[in-house]
Amino acid sequence: MTWRGPTYRTVDGQRIDGAWCHVWRRSRWDDKYFLDDLIVFADGAIRGEERTDLRGLEKLLASGRIAATEPGVSKLPDEPSKWLSRYGEPLTPEGFLLEVADKVEELNGRPTAGQRCWDAIRRFQQDPSEPNRILLRDAYLAVPPHCRIYVLGDMDRQDRPLRILLTDVGTAVDGDGPVATSDMHREVLDYFNRGDQGVVQERDRRAVQHADDPVVAGQAAFTSHETVYPQGWPEILGPFVLRNEFPAPVVFAGETYPSVLHGYWALSAADASNHDQIRDAPTGREAHDMGGRAKRRADWPSVRLALMRGLLEAKFTQHPDLAEILLSTGDSVISYTGLSDSPFWRDVPDRRGRNWMGRLLELTRSELVARQALPS
Repeated sequence: MTWRGPTYRTVDGQRIDGAWCHVWRRSRWDDKYFLDDLIVFADGAIRGEERTDLRGLEKLLASGRIAATEPGVSKLPDEPSKWLSRYGEPLTPEGFLLEVADKVEELNGRPTAGQRCWDAIRRFQQDPSEPNRILLRDAYLAVPPHCRIYVLGDMDRQDRPLRILLTDVGTAVDGDGPVATSDMHREVLDYFNRGDQGVVQERDRRAVQHADDPVVAGQAAFTSHETVYPQGWPEILGPFVLRNEFPAPVVFAGETYPSVLHGYWALSAADASNHDQIRDAPTGREAHDMGGRAKRRADWPSVRLALMRGLLEAKFTQHPDLAEILLSTGDSVISYTGLSDSPFWRDVPDRRGRNWMGRLLELTRSELVARQALPS
């Protein structure tokens, strides 16, 4: 099954995490099957058309009210050889119940059947005794049958190493495969040991390559909201100074602009006369409106990021009190929201929002920190 999520429900103010998948449900009216959502929660509650639990789901599957696969669809023909087959076991109601139970374990942060199988593999590696091989067999068989080919995460060998190891010496693997030998069992153990060595090597390689990754969690994200002050901007400075329309004069490229927003839209204008009109607009919002109507220079898409970065650098280096506000955000991700700016600049909760203003503010903040660290 393909599980989707996350989702949740609230019980007495407590969040109960969940996940959902598609199942086939038989209509009460014409006995035809249609796709429906089945939601499984960490406390074992299951919701679809009805509210139930694992035992209730078992009864629904047995009655045919719900099916894990589309009824009436012809199944794949049997493979001529189980050993050579690249397909896993078919999804059955029993296997689906095991997978749902596994999902409940996962939602609770407890080991799944696949993880318990890996624990048994580790135990066998440390002590390759017959009792541990039997425990490994039990752990492997507890994995939902249709999921077993994925348990090792090996696209080429799938679960064949386990099938070999769990077959008694002198017996054909899968009934039609090679006869298991002691050497084959040792080769499987070597396979697991080589995998562990590869994991260690990869971990060491990543430690070198990602040596500059933060080792502690950063501060919570900071959101810069678009705000309106009908009575004028507050006298006591606050996070609103990060907005481009905040009236902080900036000297950039030989011109003085009343705000970053004035500078950005003035510099976008193709005609010098429009540039001056936008620069001299009474407010940043009026400069924005005038700039949006003016003809833009041909290279604007290519240079606007660099020019905005330059304007922000000018603003926060020429106004140390504003720089302190920006620096107070620490290492937080900055989300620049609002309605006036295009999704290119602001954080929008869909794929259109690119949050370039937030990113450039973070870059400017980093440059301020670096500048402070340089010897005077």
